[in-house]
Amino acid sequence: MKPTTVLIADDEPEIADLIELHLMKEGYRCIKVFDGQEAVQTIRMNPVDLAILDIMMPKLDGYEATAQIRDNSHLPIIFLSAKSTDLDKIAGLVRGADDYVTKPFNPMELVARVNAQLRRATRFNASPSAGSKAVIEAGGLVINPEEHAVFVYGNKIELTPKEFDILLLLASHPKKVFSSEKIFEHVWGGAYYENNNTVMVHIRSLRKKLGEDQSQSKMIKTAWGVGYTFHG
Repeated sequence: MKPTTVLIADDEPEIADLIELHLMKEGYRCIKVFDGQEAVQTIRMNPVDLAILDIMMPKLDGYEATAQIRDNSHLPIIFLSAKSTDLDKIAGLVRGADDYVTKPFNPMELVARVNAQLRRATRFNASPSAGSKAVIEAGGLVINPEEHAVFVYGNKIELTPKEFDILLLLASHPKKVFSSEKIFEHVWGGAYYENNNTVMVHIRSLRKKLGEDQSQSKMIKTAWGVGYTFHG
C-alpha cells in the first residue's frame, strides 16, 4: 500500500520542518515546498492526498494556489495562517479550503485535523451512500456527482468543493431541513468552527452563483430559526 502523501507549503522552513516531523511520526510521506507556485506544480506532477498551505507565500499566495489546484483536483486543503480573525477563517473556507488552522498552532491538533480530513475524503471516495452518484435534476438545475459538475439551464456553474457538497447534501434530501450545525457536520466532518456564519456565507455565495440572489423562486430556502432546505 502506497503511503499517504501530504504536501506542506510554507515559506518558513522551520514551520515546514516541524509539521513534517509530526506527520512522519504518524506514517505520512511529506513533500515540502516554499512558495505557492511550487505547490501547484508539485500537485500537478505528483500524487498528493492532502495539502497544507500557508496563505502569505511568495509567487502565489495560498488563495491563488488553491484556485489553481481546484482546477484539476478536489484533494483536501488545510490553510495554516497567522491571519486569525473569524473573517479570515470564513474567507479561507469560502476560497476553497477544507479547514483553517491559525498560527501559532499546536502540531498535534494539526495532525488530528489532517487525520480527520483524510478520513472524510476516504469515506467520500470509497463508500458513497446508495444513490449518491445518481444525477439530480430539479427544474433547470442538474447536479452530476460523478463529474462534480453543476449546470443551471445548461450553463456550467463553478462551485468550490464545499459549495458543491452543501448543494448535493440539500438536493439529495429535498424538503428536509438541515440546521447549520448538521450541514457543518456533514460537509466539514466536524464542528471545528462554532460559528454558523461559516455555513451562512457559503449558502449566500452558493445562491449567488445559482442566480438565486436575483430570483424570487429559490431552490435553497431558509427555514427561519431552524436551517436550510431544498425545493426543486
